Amino acid sequence: MWFLLSLFSGVSWSLSDVFGKKLTKSYPVLVTLTYRYIFSIPFLLIYLIFIEIPRINPSFWLVILILLPLELTAATLYLKAITISPLSMVTPFVAFTPVFLLLTSYLILGETVSWGGAIGIVLIAAGAYMINFSRQNYLLPFKKLFQEKGILLMLGVAFLYSMTSNLGKMAMQYSSPSFMGIFYTSLLGFAFVLVAKGKGKKLKPKKFSINFAWIGFFNAIMMITHMVAIKYIQVAYMIAVKRTSLLFGVFFGYLFFHEKEIGKRMIAAIIMLAGVVTILIFS
Repeated sequence: MWFLLSLFSGVSWSLSDVFGKKLTKSYPVLVTLTYRYIFSIPFLLIYLIFIEIPRINPSFWLVILILLPLELTAATLYLKAITISPLSMVTPFVAFTPVFLLLTSYLILGETVSWGGAIGIVLIAAGAYMINFSRQNYLLPFKKLFQEKGILLMLGVAFLYSMTSNLGKMAMQYSSPSFMGIFYTSLLGFAFVLVAKGKGKKLKPKKFSINFAWIGFFNAIMMITHMVAIKYIQVAYMIAVKRTSLLFGVFFGYLFFHEKEIGKRMIAAIIMLAGVVTILIFS
């Protein structure tokens, strides 16, 4: 059961990206992000009926206070990255999150990289190189790394996720996984409303679009399946399966936006996913 839930979480994440990218053709990134979380709330409230409200540890609120601005920044950079660059090119770079986790663990805690972590880093780096590989110019992948703004933004997202993943886990321990998922996603929605209003953005839709419902639905499903899956299996295994979103991101980029070089990018994403699995399981 945990495997299917984790897989659905990865698919839902990628589908939410698809409808987010579609909405950015008509709305600014900040407004689209607001819709993504606000339209998730009705679906999350339905799920709220079926869970027990936990006793909240006071430390929960301190963690949320630190986590919220980091998550707002990461979400903004993420949608900006998939808006200005091909979905199939930039989404695999989320795989660098565990790499940053290994580096921050060493700097903060003095923990050294295991053999599994080292192999995982090499695989992720190899996959990242292959995404923009060219037989005519072997240095092109390195140039693309600095020329393609979407890639740089996604690397920033991966770094922020390396911090929010630890903080999110702490918040779950101070409450419960299900409650954290519902409360935090809703809080992000209202936070984006305040930010958008503060920047003078108009949040009233120009006209109704089914994309509003789809982006909210898939974002809610992603969060619910993520939280429920954690109940049944260790986090490392769950995340390893959820990171199949790298593959779905590449595939959906081709399916919905007709992006090119799909074969090369799919192979690169598979290599990067193998690196993620290696780090998560053997580190």
